[in-house]
Amino acid sequence: MAVGESVMKEAGKTSERIFGYLLNLNFWIIMTIGSLISRSINGYIREGSAHEFLKEVEAIPAMPCKIPAAVFLFYLVLLLLFRIREEGELLFFLKTGMEILAGLSICYLLNFSYSGILLLILADVAGRLADTRWKYIVVGVIGIVYLFADYYLVPDMWKTASLEICLNYYRGDVRALLLGMRNVMVSLNLLTFVAYILFRIREQINEKRRVVELNQRLHETNLQLEEANHRLELYAEESVRNAETRERNRLAREIHDTLGHTLTGIIAGLDACCMLIDAAPDAVKEQLAMIADVARKGMTDVRRSVKALRPDALEKMELSKALDEMIEECRKSTKTDIRYSCNDPLQGFNQDEEEIIYRIIQESMTNAIRHGKADQIEIDIRKEYQVLTITVSDNGIGCKDVKKGFGLHHMEERLSMLQGSLQCSSENGFTVEAKIPIRWGEEKS
Repeated sequence: MAVGESVMKEAGKTSERIFGYLLNLNFWIIMTIGSLISRSINGYIREGSAHEFLKEVEAIPAMPCKIPAAVFLFYLVLLLLFRIREEGELLFFLKTGMEILAGLSICYLLNFSYSGILLLILADVAGRLADTRWKYIVVGVIGIVYLFADYYLVPDMWKTASLEICLNYYRGDVRALLLGMRNVMVSLNLLTFVAYILFRIREQINEKRRVVELNQRLHETNLQLEEANHRLELYAEESVRNAETRERNRLAREIHDTLGHTLTGIIAGLDACCMLIDAAPDAVKEQLAMIADVARKGMTDVRRSVKALRPDALEKMELSKALDEMIEECRKSTKTDIRYSCNDPLQGFNQDEEEIIYRIIQESMTNAIRHGKADQIEIDIRKEYQVLTITVSDNGIGCKDVKKGFGLHHMEERLSMLQGSLQCSSENGFTVEAKIPIRWGEEKS
């Protein structure tokens, strides 16, 4: 567990303990004051001095026997309200209003001689106000109610008997002791409330610090992930290059060995023919037939080797269908909007031409999605005269300076073999334009 989280949990436990102390303290205060008021009024009634007591008060207090029970009942209502977890602003205001009414009811039953119960309500509300936009208004309302819930500030309609008048029933020293005890409890309640608020503020500060730390860690993690992703891309490109280099070398060795063996046989046979052409014409004919057979076998082996470089899709279907299938697979797998148009059926091409067309479109789409982060790609193929023009444009991030990487450089190499050209531009995305001279009518290899 992180140090910040540990500190926050400890602060949260401390504030919960302080709120528990505040609950218990207010219970004993209101029950003590309620019992004193009830006992004093009953004492006046028993001694027959109720008439003199009523002359001193401005309003008739509640029935003395009902005060402790009523105070206890309203406090239970408060406890139940504290346990309710509201969702939404409407329930928040409804619950807070009911808590204020219950608190004012307790203050009224105690003749407004104690208003500290409203601080308990304010403490509960403060613990639920972290994400409420009305927090300052709610706190202000409860604070104003607390200030005016004093015996000397209550409205005229709420005039009642003060605790001081009720305690006149007792001797002077006892009365002073009871009032002093009331003042101590009120002060202790205020101090406990202040301690609770301070710990709540500390929790919020720690929470903000923790959020800032988490954001910093997240930012650092994102930077590390970006760096790692960049390294992986470089590694992937390097792996592709190495794999292609190894494959090229393997194919080169295979073609070399095949052609070397075939050409050696042909040369040896031709040398024999040169020696026998005058002396044994029939033997020369047989030898030439054998040479032709060796040449045909060699050509078959070379074609088999070259065929390994050809995309599998082009072996199974025509170029146009292979392109449609590749574009559709890319569209589905990447959720990219790919628009494809061609002004003429793609027919009559040599195998090497088909392969280059296929690879150019494949590589251009890959670059647009991987590097350009594009979500729209337009592919246009046009045959004009004896030139095939392939244009692939996207709406990606583009780049300021067009630097031909491995993919574009590989395209150029493929096109140069057919005397083609490659042009790239980066305006409002990235555009690749390839031009391929078509060898119309040439014999297919």
